[in-house]
Order: sequence, then C-alpha cells, then structure tokens
Amino acid sequence: METMKNILITGGSGLVGKQITALLEQKGYQVAWLSRSTQHQQSFLWDVAKKQLDQESIEWADCIIHLAGAGVADKRWTDDRKKQILDSRTDSTQLLHEHIAMANSKPDVFISASAVGYYGFNTGTALVDEASKPGTDFLAQVVVAWEKEVKKVEELQLRTVLLRIGIVLDADGGALGEMLKPPVAAPLGSGDQWMSWIHIEDLAKLFVFAVEKTTLQGVYNAVGPNPATNYNLTKVAAKAKGKPFVGIGVPGFALKLVLGEMAAMVLGGNRVSSQKIQKAGFEFEFPELEGAVKDIFK
Repeated sequence: METMKNILITGGSGLVGKQITALLEQKGYQVAWLSRSTQHQQSFLWDVAKKQLDQESIEWADCIIHLAGAGVADKRWTDDRKKQILDSRTDSTQLLHEHIAMANSKPDVFISASAVGYYGFNTGTALVDEASKPGTDFLAQVVVAWEKEVKKVEELQLRTVLLRIGIVLDADGGALGEMLKPPVAAPLGSGDQWMSWIHIEDLAKLFVFAVEKTTLQGVYNAVGPNPATNYNLTKVAAKAKGKPFVGIGVPGFALKLVLGEMAAMVLGGNRVSSQKIQKAGFEFEFPELEGAVKDIFK
C-alpha cells in the first residue's frame, strides 16, 4: 500500500472537499477532482445526469473519496428537490461503480460520505451507534439507498469505508453559519434535541485516516465524542461569535412555516456514538464543544 499516492475526489469543491484536498496535498498526495468543470488544477470531467465519466480518472486513482450530492439544506424540499437529493447520491455512486467495474487498474480504496440522518430525524436521548436500525423518514431512506449503492462498490473487492457525518462545524458555512445568521441567536424548538457535531478539521483528518489506515473497513460515525443539545450548541456558538443569545426557543410551528418538511431536520436530533472510530485509533483534536467553537471563531 506504500504506492497509494493518487486520490480522486468527487464533490471536491464543497466545504469538506476543499478541506480534505488541502490536507492531502499537504501530506504529499496527488489530488484530482471529478468535476463538471476544470476548477481544480487537476480535474477529470464527469456529468452524472448524462452518465459520463472520464475512465482515465479511475485508472489513475489509488483511492476514491466520494462526497458528491445535492445539499440537503440548500433549498425547500419540493418533490423535485427530494428527487435531486436522492438521485445525486445514488446515480453518482452507480456511475462510479460501473466505471470501477470495467477498469483495468482498479483503485485500492473507496471512501464514501454518508450521514447520521441514517438513524432517523429524531432518536431522542438514546445513544445510537453503527449497529442501530435506520429511521423511516425521507432522509433516512436517502441514506439507506445511498449506502446500498456503496456496498455494491465493496463487492468489487475494494477496501470500502462509509463515514456517517454529523453536523459539521465551520466558520465559512454549514450549520453554524445558518444558526448565527439572525441578529439574536436562539435555540430551535425545545432546544433539548441532541446535535452530533464534528469540527471540520477533525472531519478532514478522519477522511485522511480512512485513506491511510488499511484495516479500516465498513461503517463509522464521523461525529465528535461529545454531542450537545441544540440549546447548548447555540449558546456556546453565540458567545464565541459575540452575539446576543436568548434562551427562548424559536417555536416549532414557525420553523415549519418557513422550512416546510425540512424543519424536522432541526427540530429532531440524534445522539450518536463515536466509540467505534476511536477504538480504531482515531484521536479527535477538538473533542469538546467549547474548544471547537472557540477555534472556529478565533
């Protein structure tokens, strides 16, 4: 495995993709993006809708990191948008599978993003782990269908890792940016719902860990070891950002009016365990919420 040097990333231009790219390049890996345009200095072209993919990219890659998928929280969930959210994940994985299957020189490793949405919108206070049952709501069904396609890649005899990502904490976007947009920060709904978060740097390191740790295989939760309630997360983030915080929650019905069905994402919550990845040897740089948020807004 010493020869692992070429890493192909789908969804490389996103928040997480850019962070992973920078970290891999820092460590001396050659990184290329599979993209609809040549944004990265080294890019191969693909177009999922047209079922087109440059076969040379697969032959070139020692490892594929698959992050591509339409943003879940970017737009209101119309029927069309829901179809986009599902298809962008399953169709892209199928396309990769097809091209890996016919490659003369196959990659050694396939690492795919997944999501803690697998467990369902609201798992209450129970601590869920990789062996817990999937939820039945829309997002859970998306993740189940997505993971099913990834498991087909595994059947091609590649070491395959699935990382179920929680709420990514980052200053430049993602959940924190949205939570701190209003002039006054306030919890959402009851504020008691659990949020399983991870600092973006830890998430990037986790992907690199999955590249380098040859014994890593299967499903792992990509969340920090200390989930927080929505109330606490909002309060700590507001303090770090220097924003006023009001402890009265934004009512659920108001969120449903604004967000529609998507409100279930923020009104529910998951308390997700990171034990499995820690037992595999991964160490978090930001295990505590205060330290993580302080670092983000420093």
